[in-house]
Amino acid sequence: MLPPGLTTPRDVVLYYDKVYYDLIDSGKAHPFLYPWASLGFLIVYLYLLIDHRQWRYRRLTNWAIWLATTFAHWWYVATNRARNPASAFGLGMISCFIILYCFAVLVANDCQTDFRRIERSEALTSERDPRQSNGHATNGDLRRRAGKIDEAPARGRHMVVKVNNDSGPHQRHGPLFWQGYPKGPLIERMDWIVDVFTSFRGVGWSWQTSGVPLPPKWVQAQLRGELDAEEQDEPPQVGRTGIRRLNTRQAVIKESIKCLIIGYITLDALKTLGIHDQWFLGHKNSSLPSFIPALIRDSDILTRCYRLLICLGAMYTALWSIFKAGPLLWCGILGPKAVGVRGEPWMNPVDFFGSFTSILDQGLAGWWGAWWHQTFRFVFEQPADVIRRLTGIEKRSIQGKLISVYTAFFLSGCLHASGSHTQLGDSRPLLGPMRFFLLQAVGITVQTLLAQQLKTAGITERLPKLVRRIGNFVIVHVWLYFTAPLLCDDFARGGIWLFEPVPISIFRGLGLGPAGEGWWCWWNGVVRWHSGDHFWTTGIAL
Repeated sequence: MLPPGLTTPRDVVLYYDKVYYDLIDSGKAHPFLYPWASLGFLIVYLYLLIDHRQWRYRRLTNWAIWLATTFAHWWYVATNRARNPASAFGLGMISCFIILYCFAVLVANDCQTDFRRIERSEALTSERDPRQSNGHATNGDLRRRAGKIDEAPARGRHMVVKVNNDSGPHQRHGPLFWQGYPKGPLIERMDWIVDVFTSFRGVGWSWQTSGVPLPPKWVQAQLRGELDAEEQDEPPQVGRTGIRRLNTRQAVIKESIKCLIIGYITLDALKTLGIHDQWFLGHKNSSLPSFIPALIRDSDILTRCYRLLICLGAMYTALWSIFKAGPLLWCGILGPKAVGVRGEPWMNPVDFFGSFTSILDQGLAGWWGAWWHQTFRFVFEQPADVIRRLTGIEKRSIQGKLISVYTAFFLSGCLHASGSHTQLGDSRPLLGPMRFFLLQAVGITVQTLLAQQLKTAGITERLPKLVRRIGNFVIVHVWLYFTAPLLCDDFARGGIWLFEPVPISIFRGLGLGPAGEGWWCWWNGVVRWHSGDHFWTTGIAL
């Protein structure tokens, strides 16, 4: 609970500053410092720089490396704290995400033997050649899987693509091919591993997640071995969930800049609106500000709806804006001349959120499985795949689907509970985020079973599509009305809503914010230099 008398955002921020420094000065917590905070991940990165594909006990070694990085990141979660509200939450969440991601690439898979990515060649020869071990693989050497872009080999002679060790990815202009783990040079291997850990949805990889549209047809043709397929203009590709690939650099730049401007203004407006409400500061039983219509203020239901809509709008817009910055950086600012094929427009889908129609057609499963961002989908799917392999359960069976759903939401609960744990406020990791995400799995299960019963009884077929969509809309939002406060209240108690998403506020600069608020919002800083007693206790503190 916050002490009484903290009525403005500045008051609460300064209070949490005191909490942070008291923890550090008393030795109850350590500051989260870079570069030392990256050592856990560095263990994995350096290990993967070593070609261990021929090691006899590589699986056991993979397990050992994963356990080492797991220990390191759980130590960060248990003992480290950050001062900035977003950094405090990110400390726990990102640490947990790295653990899950390393499990996916080291334990559930062995990325050195199982993964391939799209790359450009510099030369090619027409000859029959088995799959090579140096990563410069024959075009079309992977079989197609549902929703992926790896194709079966073309008939006839294989075209073997080779990479000059003296050239970087941006210097290659030959046909596209599937590149496995490179035998050399070191810079090529370093680039390949960085790409593994930055392609969260597997765009351009053999493990691309479902929902991301396939690349242009000429790209698919070259990957099948049709190396004479030329680049040509094609309309944007749209995946099954509504995610788009734009095929020109100008279109990507225009889309990204437009959306970033809209996102900036929207975030500023939502933040300005929210900080008038002391609930967002962490005062759980506070009333809405007086400028809100009495109809809303006097109704508990409408008050909750008002706050949940601001929470949803803030989370969606913040993530939406961050994701739009990625294509602008890789395609617009850097481009193919700097990063090679990674800068091509078709390698940078501009959407991370799907179409809202997925909710109308699939209900709660559509909300979480298609409409909401799928950044964590890969790391959630891999543990479920391991469980099914060990138990022999078919993926499409009822048991297999239940394993997928409950594993995904349990792991999502772990991610957000870890972030809740490392916040400075009075958060409830298990009773808040964990309970919220497990209840989403329960809701999906119940709605899916009811939908199957209605379909078996022949009722679904007799209902107009509009009625079914209205039903899904109502069910989803009623369920979230009762369950979302578990997550949003915990964010408020922990202090996450104190985060300032914009450095300069248009609306607060015009006098629409609380007293003491003005144009400049990052008055408390984001990072600082921390000097400790030893070199390992000195660094950049968040």
